[in-house]
Amino acid sequence: MYLHLGQNVLVRGQDVIGIFDLDNTTWSFRTRRFLDRAEREGRVSALGDDLPRSFVLAEDREGRPTVYLTPLSPAALAARSSRDVPV
Repeated sequence: MYLHLGQNVLVRGQDVIGIFDLDNTTWSFRTRRFLDRAEREGRVSALGDDLPRSFVLAEDREGRPTVYLTPLSPAALAARSSRDVPV
């Protein structure tokens, strides 16, 4: 099963570690530090030109964490993940 994150980006459902609301999670120093480090290491992918509302943390093919910034709300992504269709 796959989760569509927007901008024609799909990730395997089993690779998704978490879906996070940017407004709620970026208050934490640890989250900001994690996102800054991921960006410095080139592991952040921004999907779309709109302001991101959430980020999805998923493993890439080598098992490294990758951050996808998406304009979709966490609720929309959660709904998409619950109705995934096998590809």
